Amino acid sequence: MTIFEKNVKMELETLGLVGLFIGTFLAATILPFSSEAILLYFLAKGIDPTICLSIAILGNSLGGTTNYVLGRLGNPLWLKYIGVKEETIYKRENWVIKHGALLAFFSWVPLIGDPLLVALGYFRSRPIPTLSWMVLGKSLRYLLIFVIYYFW
Repeated sequence: MTIFEKNVKMELETLGLVGLFIGTFLAATILPFSSEAILLYFLAKGIDPTICLSIAILGNSLGGTTNYVLGRLGNPLWLKYIGVKEETIYKRENWVIKHGALLAFFSWVPLIGDPLLVALGYFRSRPIPTLSWMVLGKSLRYLLIFVIYYFW
């Protein structure tokens, strides 16, 4: 555990469950710390696991939604300015529109999950399916952590 993570945990503990929400929200952005570690920390403190899971899922899903919305603010045609052919842009955009929502399931994966959601927003993946797959993936990850923590 890095000094940064230790300091974040101490600050989040003083905020209580609001800290859990803030920590899981921010961990879904580009900040370099683990929402899993934050959740485990609060579970280890003896706080109701149902509340912890609910807040972690909500915070991390809203953070992921923020990434998706930020991507939607962009315009895929901007890629032309860095030399990408318009034909290639349209191929990628059509592929993401057709299959992209399923990719959001993997938004919990470290290093690729946050940029993935930005890209899905950028290429205009359908919002409801995209965000639904994202929430499902994030929820299953936290449920797995919960099961491992309590039953292993």
